[in-house]
Amino acid sequence: MSHQTIDESAVVQSTKQWLEKAVIGLNLCPFAKGVHIKDQIRYFVSHATTTEELLKDLIDELEVLAEANPEKIDTTLLIHPNVLNDFLDFNDFLEVADATLEDRDLDGILQVASFHPAYQFEDTELDDIENFTNRSPFPTLHLLREESIDKAVEAFPEAEEIYEKNMATLRSLGLEGWKKLFLA
Repeated sequence: MSHQTIDESAVVQSTKQWLEKAVIGLNLCPFAKGVHIKDQIRYFVSHATTTEELLKDLIDELEVLAEANPEKIDTTLLIHPNVLNDFLDFNDFLEVADATLEDRDLDGILQVASFHPAYQFEDTELDDIENFTNRSPFPTLHLLREESIDKAVEAFPEAEEIYEKNMATLRSLGLEGWKKLFLA
């Protein structure tokens, strides 16, 4: 398998642009702005080209996050441009990620959310705008602290409405509007 070199700074910059313009700019996640402004997001670019290598990076990053002071690192974006570019393979890997949390006794402490350039919710068409709520520039595993989620939900009691609100936001924006976000 050929090993592609990764321009880590370009990958991180592209991910930050997506975070700022889409996730924060469209308020897709009302909790993202605070950790972004406080510089509490760790961006880790994996050079993995196999799921085995990615699993090793995932384990390492789960340990880093679990041991870090939340004031320094509240959440981690594990970006992996060279592996799991097929969404169905990526989706299957999420079961491995969840099993890894359990194996490490981190379930209930940390959780893994997912973003992918070809993200597709069940019962949607590939190009349905709703899928773009979870579309990132590169396949990304988002490692979160359960405690931070709990605090965020307390501060934002309508948290269960975020998903529906995001769908409405993207439907009103449309595909052309989404594309324009990244032109500026």
